[in-house]
Amino acid sequence: MAILVQKFGGTSLATDDARRHVLRHIVREREAGYSVVVVVSAMGRRGDPYATDTLLALPDSENLPARERDLIASCGEVIAAVVLCGLLCNEGVPAVVLTGGQAGIRTDGRFGAARITRIETEPVLRRLDEGTVVIVTGFQGMSPGGDTTTLGRGGSDTTAAALGAALRAQRVDIYTDVDGILTADPRLVAEARPLKAVSYAEISNLARQGAKVVHPRAVEVAAQAGIPLRIRSTFTDDEGTLVTGPGMFAAGEVPDRPIVGIAHTAGVTQLTVAYGASEPGDMQVRVFGTMARHGISIDFINVTPSGCVYTVFDADADRAIGLLSELGCAYSAIRNCAKVSVVGGGMNGVPGIMAAIVEALTDEGIPILQSADSNASIWVLVRQADMADAVRALHARFGLDRPAAAAHEASQLAQEES
Repeated sequence: MAILVQKFGGTSLATDDARRHVLRHIVREREAGYSVVVVVSAMGRRGDPYATDTLLALPDSENLPARERDLIASCGEVIAAVVLCGLLCNEGVPAVVLTGGQAGIRTDGRFGAARITRIETEPVLRRLDEGTVVIVTGFQGMSPGGDTTTLGRGGSDTTAAALGAALRAQRVDIYTDVDGILTADPRLVAEARPLKAVSYAEISNLARQGAKVVHPRAVEVAAQAGIPLRIRSTFTDDEGTLVTGPGMFAAGEVPDRPIVGIAHTAGVTQLTVAYGASEPGDMQVRVFGTMARHGISIDFINVTPSGCVYTVFDADADRAIGLLSELGCAYSAIRNCAKVSVVGGGMNGVPGIMAAIVEALTDEGIPILQSADSNASIWVLVRQADMADAVRALHARFGLDRPAAAAHEASQLAQEES
């Protein structure tokens, strides 16, 4: 049987009109011959009656034990699944709701941030064999002790990808309120264009650097299983963006284009710590060990014999600075920074990319406070006041406002000019 997994997010389920679009997508794929598994998030967003954040904000819920917090957090998906089941049944489409545990999703016992350990596929396959649409509550599973666990932010994406992998699905379609993956945030770059296809590595880097269309963990699961993802809009019939591996791009795509998009993360603070030549190893251990023990996530790390530079989220900056003071460190801090990322699976080994980045930002008078790179990304730290201009300048420099082939040529030209 050809299985298709469809995941619908909170905005796709928030209103009667939106749910009608969801129903249409399910029926269309079923009529195309697929056995359909649907994964749902809670309906709406913070403030909406059944959204996860709303449920967690109920009086006294912040004092609940972790086990009970996961129970209340899991309720929104159950409500969404049952509502969608009712719509399908009213249309004469047989459907059944399975919670994460009932669908065979087994996790470890970490409440609030559980990891899927295995999926027992028999409960889902049996109902698909009966010709039923199986609606699975996203974001949740069952611990070894039989308790409901939740998977953390983006958990419904991970549920969909994991089910797709376990069921050997043809594809996992993740429906959102945007038309696939764009070359940049359209709120900053009016010329941002939808991408027809990207690699797993490219979308993972975009997602980790601020593009919030799909959760990076879901991409990792799909990549390991070799299951294509498609990111598409609930509200149109556009096919969106195909996320796949090498050798699987559609005809006409340019898989070796150096740059596919510009991502950004706002609200970070840069910390610079200096230490003497006689104490680098000891001080490094003390600085990073202290941050870890106090649960402060660090990023953008540069370490030298004379000091280290790293970033923390603005919300953690006061705590981090206080800890450095307690350690007796000589430090400086620059608040209100932003990380801007140039992402492309084809940039590795291509000369001129960094030169083009520096020239584009210099032309706009934007200082680079720090930089780092990987095989598929180059990151620069700028002041948050410069973030939007930096994103727009880099988007234009690499020709991302043009069709794929033209963007490829523009990117090559930018490198040659550098």
